[in-house]
Amino acid sequence: MSALSHIYGEVRDLPLAAPIAAVAVGQPFRQYICDACGYIYDEAVGDTDSGLAAGTRFEDIPEDWYCPLCGVTKSDFELYEAPSIEALRAQASRHAPVWNAATRHQAGVVVVGGGRAGWQMAEALRARDVALPITMVSACAADVYDKPLLSIAMARQMDLTRLVKETGADAARRLNLRLLAHTDAVRICPDTRTLRTTRGTLRYDHLVLAHGAQAALPPALPAALCWRINHLGAYQRLRAALGESAKDVVIVGAGLIGSELANDLALGGHRITLLDAMARPLARWPSEQASEPLLAAWQDLPILFKGGVQVASVEKLGARYRVTTACGHRFAADQVIAAAGLATPPRLAQSAALAWNNGIAVEPEGLRTSVERIHALGDCITVNGQASRFIEPIARQARSIAAAITGAAPVPYETRPTVVRVKTTTHPLTLH
Repeated sequence: MSALSHIYGEVRDLPLAAPIAAVAVGQPFRQYICDACGYIYDEAVGDTDSGLAAGTRFEDIPEDWYCPLCGVTKSDFELYEAPSIEALRAQASRHAPVWNAATRHQAGVVVVGGGRAGWQMAEALRARDVALPITMVSACAADVYDKPLLSIAMARQMDLTRLVKETGADAARRLNLRLLAHTDAVRICPDTRTLRTTRGTLRYDHLVLAHGAQAALPPALPAALCWRINHLGAYQRLRAALGESAKDVVIVGAGLIGSELANDLALGGHRITLLDAMARPLARWPSEQASEPLLAAWQDLPILFKGGVQVASVEKLGARYRVTTACGHRFAADQVIAAAGLATPPRLAQSAALAWNNGIAVEPEGLRTSVERIHALGDCITVNGQASRFIEPIARQARSIAAAITGAAPVPYETRPTVVRVKTTTHPLTLH
């Protein structure tokens, strides 16, 4: 029996809660959202990795089930319906109106970034003011999807065309905002409160930076020779490049993303070489909690881990690549993936002379930057020099900024310890 069939055999043997036949006929399937990270449990789909068959009703899920993205428990979920503009209007009516026809500046709020942070920001603003002008600037289509699913899509045999839950255009109509998709933000001019983009210059009353972080590229990894998987488009292109046959893949970086991708691509039949400067994978956590059980689980998978090495060069030789380490090891590959951490792109922040501390420095109250009327949230920020590039804080950050922009009572952002769910389906880990 192959490693892949062995693993999926174990999954099939798990007890499946509430099979479809047991579901009340005619009762529509519902969705429940994780208050911590925004993951949506869909009763129609279930959670097969946790043994929950499609059709499992939420009330039938065991109490010790945890969110597959962030690791919190069932008690942290609540019934969810995607908010319509009518629902947001009703919610906004409960807040004291601060913006009105007499005082509103038509420029409104400009949000840079069409990922989870950008859409959470838009929804938080709409919950405060249904008529506030909002413009979103996104370098991509701004489609709504769960990015963490990219590192388990192959093991779950997901149809990539179905990962998008809502197109950017549909989300923009639902929230009544202006979306400038496939548009790059070029420069911020704080004196004139304008943002220059590749589609013209926008005025703003408040600017919110939610453009995230990029996969860091060590000097030895040329951007033209390696993949950086930080959004759906890049992942789809990688999968197309891998094709249907088994390939040799070198992944540089054995942190959270690198380990998840290595596990998932190996389950898809590819041969993985995982390199890291540290002696073990997931090195930021104690070895007995993370690397030891993970390496043991990988023994039956085509994953070769090499720790304590530095990549010295990547060369293209015909249709393949050669990765050479500083100590002289050479590895042949069909594809090379950089997963050596994340870094906030500095260009926009520098154009506005924003304070910088390992990212865009913001204050906990209202997540204000050092420049008036500019806020930031998500992967691009740090609080007291510390980044928290996880899903859980984003909704709280958005609510804090929305309160500050609309003049509501302050909602300070509180940094909290994060529970990290490592989605290595061979041996899932919950780390603190």
